[in-house]
Amino acid sequence: MKNSLLYTFLILIILTILSASLSHFQLAKTGVIVIVIFAIIKFLLVGFQFLELQLAHKFWKVLFVIYSCLMAAVFIILL
Repeated sequence: MKNSLLYTFLILIILTILSASLSHFQLAKTGVIVIVIFAIIKFLLVGFQFLELQLAHKFWKVLFVIYSCLMAAVFIILL
């Protein structure tokens, strides 16, 4: 259990550092899309690991993933 929490925390830190380093470059739309994808991955990691959604009913898991994908699609479309 503690190892999975540590791995999740390290992945979150790495994705945050990558997002921050990408934001310093003058990137086109693709750079912003990558940052949005990183944010959605972080959102899913936090939801499933720290909010213990992996123990929830399948309905809530599916709803959470669909919501995440829809929000990512909205953000990308609005760019």
